[in-house]
Amino acid sequence: MFKYYASLLFLCSMAIPQLWSQSTAITSESAFKEYQQISDSMSSVFPEDDIKTYRRASFSDVQMQRYLSLHFKRLDKLNHIEGHVKFVLDSYLHSGNWFREVGFPKESIKSYLNFFNYYKDHEGELGIAERNKYMEMRSYARSMLAESYAKLGLLDNAAMQHKTNMAFTKNLNYIYHPSSINNYGLFFYWFKKDLDSAMYFFERAYALTKSKFPKHTLNGSIRDNIADIYIDQQDYKKAQPLYQQNFEYFKTAINEETLAKDIPRLISAGSQLVTTNTQLSQLDVAQRVFKELETVVKLQELNNNITSSSKLEFLRAKERLLSAQNNILEAYTTVKAIERFSDSLQAISNHADKKWQEELNDITIDKIELNFKIDRIQKENMIKNQRAKLWFIGLLSSIFIILLMTLIISRRQHLINAKNKQLLAEQKLENSALKVEQLNSEIKSKERDLSDFAIKLTQDQDWAKELAEQLEAIKQTSSEERESLIKTLDLAIANKINVDSDTQDFFERLDKLSHTFYSKLTHSYPNLSKNEIRLCSLIRLKIESRSIATLQNITLASLNTSRYRLRKKLNLSEDVDLDFFIQNI
Repeated sequence: MFKYYASLLFLCSMAIPQLWSQSTAITSESAFKEYQQISDSMSSVFPEDDIKTYRRASFSDVQMQRYLSLHFKRLDKLNHIEGHVKFVLDSYLHSGNWFREVGFPKESIKSYLNFFNYYKDHEGELGIAERNKYMEMRSYARSMLAESYAKLGLLDNAAMQHKTNMAFTKNLNYIYHPSSINNYGLFFYWFKKDLDSAMYFFERAYALTKSKFPKHTLNGSIRDNIADIYIDQQDYKKAQPLYQQNFEYFKTAINEETLAKDIPRLISAGSQLVTTNTQLSQLDVAQRVFKELETVVKLQELNNNITSSSKLEFLRAKERLLSAQNNILEAYTTVKAIERFSDSLQAISNHADKKWQEELNDITIDKIELNFKIDRIQKENMIKNQRAKLWFIGLLSSIFIILLMTLIISRRQHLINAKNKQLLAEQKLENSALKVEQLNSEIKSKERDLSDFAIKLTQDQDWAKELAEQLEAIKQTSSEERESLIKTLDLAIANKINVDSDTQDFFERLDKLSHTFYSKLTHSYPNLSKNEIRLCSLIRLKIESRSIATLQNITLASLNTSRYRLRKKLNLSEDVDLDFFIQNI
């Protein structure tokens, strides 16, 4: 019965959490599948591997709201996905990059921080090769996080991220460390307008890159940064060789990421070189460089592979050179072309970007977040209703379990009481048996005492007969011998009295000292008489047979008879020595 109740209780306790989990929990695999479904829906309009997806101009307002709504829902699923560490890390990193490119620095920061927190919590689940792969990604994400902080005016946070990145990459024997130093220099150059600090970090990065990675395109980027500072300081002589070196370098250099020539960098270096030579009044050198640059630009225009910023930079360099050559008409035409191009592309783009950053971004984000929160509240309300139902079920189950436990405890107490009564009855029975055993022991003891008394009485009768015989002999002797016999008899009587008294005292002391030995002996051989027990004690003390006979007031022949009877009661065979046996009990 008890086992039945216990089994029922176990089933109830198991059923409640299972019902709860089935009703409220979002499993990892279901979240993973939903994330992929949302991603497929987003990619059908804006593929994630398409560069247009990372440009704000590619989206209309409606498209942006729709894309953001799906993206927020997708990010929410990441909180429930387990066992796909690399997938979650890449998703957070992609989200941070996308938000940064389309102009949402706040959201970009959130995604990058989620990336770092998730990596910290799950680093142990990655293999060595995967950890090495994320070295570069973590360095890149840290730089982009710092840039997003800086765009929001949080310069202290940005500086802290740059310093963290430099410390992180210091022991990495790759381009990450000089790149992080260069990015810190750009932070001082772009956001803090501290040219001296910027130059210090640019030169550190340049020296490190030249010594360890002489063929990496980062050398060209740092040279360009250093030359830009010289231009801001109007030190064109120092800037000119750096731009010259970059123009020659980017003609053949292959970008490590795109594995192609970096045409925008080539056009930028050529345009800066033309402008710098023009400022130094080296018009022939400037004209020669311009011809080379013009050939590059025309080729890229034919292939429709020139960006608006590169085209605008080329036109400005051309205008400065024409003005320095006093070619006023062509310079004027170029200026007009610059104005038209700038108005149609750069100015409009800047205005749209500014408007989006200042107004539309916050409105759209707030709207999307509001819709997303409403959707989440609805889901939470649904879950709360389910929890209320489960709480009611749980309450009823708890009451049932309490009643069941009360019944089980009552039943168990009843069994305990019955068992205690049985034990008490058994204890009483054992006590009665013990009393009977004690009575039997007392009876045997009294029987032994009676036997000893009979033996003593017999001995005394024998001594009395001997005494009577001596008296008869005295009567029959002459008067001369009679006095001597009387003295002998008187002495025998006195000795008899003294011996009985001393013997009694001796045996009392012997009994006290041999109490433990007596207990062992009577426990093993309960049929021994008191005199036989005393005989065993005297043998145990190694007292000679003659002395034992004297103490017991018997003859040696009687003693040997007593020893023979003792051997029979001890069940000793003929080859066992009585003295040795008793002394080893």
